[in-house]
Amino acid sequence: MVELPTPENLERAAQIIRSGGLVAFPTETVYGLGANALNAMAAAKIFEAKRRPAFDPLIVHVADRGMLSRVVSEVPPVAEALMERFWPGPLTLVLPKSAEVPGIVTSGLPTVAVRMPRHPVALELIRRAGVPLAAPSANPFGYLSPTRAEHVARMLGDTVDLILEGGATEFGVESTIVLLGEPPVLLRHGAIPPEALEVQLGPLQRGVEERQKPLVPGQLPQHYAPRTPIVLAYPQEVPPERRKKAGFLAFKDVPKGFKVVKVLSPTGDLLEAAAHLFEALHQLDRLGLEQIYAEPVPEEGLGWAIMDRLRRAAHPPGAAPPARGEPPGSQG
Repeated sequence: MVELPTPENLERAAQIIRSGGLVAFPTETVYGLGANALNAMAAAKIFEAKRRPAFDPLIVHVADRGMLSRVVSEVPPVAEALMERFWPGPLTLVLPKSAEVPGIVTSGLPTVAVRMPRHPVALELIRRAGVPLAAPSANPFGYLSPTRAEHVARMLGDTVDLILEGGATEFGVESTIVLLGEPPVLLRHGAIPPEALEVQLGPLQRGVEERQKPLVPGQLPQHYAPRTPIVLAYPQEVPPERRKKAGFLAFKDVPKGFKVVKVLSPTGDLLEAAAHLFEALHQLDRLGLEQIYAEPVPEEGLGWAIMDRLRRAAHPPGAAPPARGEPPGSQG
């Protein structure tokens, strides 16, 4: 199931993609669940494996500009400038789709979300397959994103034909998604901070309202959630009697009284914190805790992406958490 990315295994993975199968692979953000983006039946397998609602579009990954031309019908000058600066890398652009991309990939929208990953295994897999890959995160819909191959194996099991081992991912949060227009719109916080984009684009429109039918992945109000109920809170806000059976996800300092504490970055480094976010939540979620409390981080740089994931992971007040054997969103 989990294989090292040797030339032989990469060729085997590429053949699986060409045959309409599913391959999980590492990127610099999180692990992706890949299928041929130009094959509607193959893309449908992604929705089936993830138990993902059909209204949630997929991101398409390309290896070069030639492959991009098969996916999009137009690349405006502002997109060219962003590609020159941030590709390969964790920036997804929403552009007019080509006729070759089936409607299931874009959930019927006339646009497609596309990026060029920076991870060498991802790029080599796409090149060998010879087709763009539709590849959302390799996890059940709505659940914590995978930052290690073992996360994929545990969550998706034999619904995936092959998992390529690439170690822990670099960023640990998904790509940033931008819709180009007047003004450009930040559709999802991610591994590239909005401040870096605004250097080239000028002010971004932020705070896009939650959508029941998203334009891109990660726009639903509840997403990236563990099975254990999670609440955003500073340590001093948690009563002592609740700490004994709860876990705490700390930014940098270790609070007292909790059953278990995971620290994202002892030095307060937001890049390190982002890289450790999902791994720490995976660990806490497996301990049978009554509650996970998560400490807010500064909303600057990668802190925007961390807080976006934590807010969507938190269960809404008064809502029943999902059953422990079933990830959120699996009824969609």
